[in-house]
Amino acid sequence: MREVVFIRRNQERWHSYEHQPAATPEELAARFVALTDDLAYARTFYPTAPVTQHLNQLASRFHEQLYRRPAARRRGFGYFWLTELPLLVARHWKPLLTALVLFLLFAGLGALSAAEDDAFVRLVLGDGYVNMTLENIRRGRPTDVYGTAPEVEMFLFIAYNNVRVALATFALGATAGLGTLYLLFRNAVMVGSFQYFFIAQGVGLRASLAIWLHGTIEISCIVLAAGAGLVLGSSLLFPGSYPRGEALRRGAQDAMKLMAGLVPLIVLAAFLEGFVTRLAPRHPVAISAPVIILSLVLIGGYFVVYPWLLHRRARRSGFVLPDADAEAP
Repeated sequence: MREVVFIRRNQERWHSYEHQPAATPEELAARFVALTDDLAYARTFYPTAPVTQHLNQLASRFHEQLYRRPAARRRGFGYFWLTELPLLVARHWKPLLTALVLFLLFAGLGALSAAEDDAFVRLVLGDGYVNMTLENIRRGRPTDVYGTAPEVEMFLFIAYNNVRVALATFALGATAGLGTLYLLFRNAVMVGSFQYFFIAQGVGLRASLAIWLHGTIEISCIVLAAGAGLVLGSSLLFPGSYPRGEALRRGAQDAMKLMAGLVPLIVLAAFLEGFVTRLAPRHPVAISAPVIILSLVLIGGYFVVYPWLLHRRARRSGFVLPDADAEAP
């Protein structure tokens, strides 16, 4: 192949490599491999040509980006919440979205099963809980279960339970994601059948206003923990350009950071369920509606809109998404 033909066929790709930053380490590695192939060809057929020198410089630059390990610099507390965590959410949006879609599908399956078989709710929730809830509905207080225990005791128990469920959902990602999917399925089916149970009893709206007052954030934490578990599992199944052990280490570190971001939300959900949900039956719209709306804004704004905006701005400025080994590029 003549030199001019070689350049014409590849110059657009080389230009994009120079001026459009790679979105992921895998893409950066793929570009480096392609450049070294081009450089080997150029050295063989055009050893003294300017294009060979240019490719050598470009490949050296990519080599430095791939293998340089700058010392991690200490960052302020706000850096994690304002930059690092949102960019991790942006990087791993696919497993997080997968967790959300699967949760909705499983919850729909739970509701459909409850609609088709009255005994299904008892199978999922237990006879004792169903009988107690039916008695509460008969007394005109369908969500009275949230107001029976002392506030502080209930808050601590719920916080502990939510942390336990979230950690288990995340940690079972090490089973190639199968354990995470099982817990996601179980919790989603429980939510779907539980919600349909109140609808079937004719108190769907009233119960929903109380349940989703705390449930909006609580269920979001379960979905996000499942997304972190899928990040861990996918790093094991699909290591990309890294050795499997290295990919697992990086995936685990990213997933643990995602889990760390859930801690304040888990505490907030427990606080709402322990102290606020018990007030909802008295003023269902006045108390529940604003809290549910604010919860949706918080989750959607911080875990969807803000990461997307931050990632888009980072791409425009040439910033590469944070690596598991470095807090900043």
